[in-house]
Amino acid sequence: MPPYSLREHSIHVSVASQSITLCNAEGRALITVPCSTGAAGTGFTPDSGQTPTGSFTICSTHGENAPLCTIFKGRIPSGTWNPGCKEKDAILARILCLEGMDPENANTRSRYIYIHGTADTAHLGTPVSHGCIRMDPTDIAHFFPLCPIGTKVFIEA
Repeated sequence: MPPYSLREHSIHVSVASQSITLCNAEGRALITVPCSTGAAGTGFTPDSGQTPTGSFTICSTHGENAPLCTIFKGRIPSGTWNPGCKEKDAILARILCLEGMDPENANTRSRYIYIHGTADTAHLGTPVSHGCIRMDPTDIAHFFPLCPIGTKVFIEA
């Protein structure tokens, strides 16, 4: 068992660099990987496709121990993704649901903004999502056990 609480980790998302970083309790980067944020930029408007910015916490997690190719619909496993799959924009592997902690991002949970795996790994590093933060399924599987409910998340433009 590590000598620190798992809740001491935090996640930092940079929209500018299209990267996501897992940090330890001292704020030191443990791992940084590419991600994709909203194609429509940043903002707080429902149905806008924008990624909200500010402070968040993880309010629920989904997909523990699921195969990395698991497709989720409504946060429920609903199938298996493969290269011939019609669902090119599928939510895969794991889901970290976000709750906004600032007045302007308080609607994040009701907007269903997540950090999740994607089948579209070729576009990671490019803002192409509908507002969520997309990651390679292998990368989110590494983050997932270190980011329980209550983990702090910071998204900056």
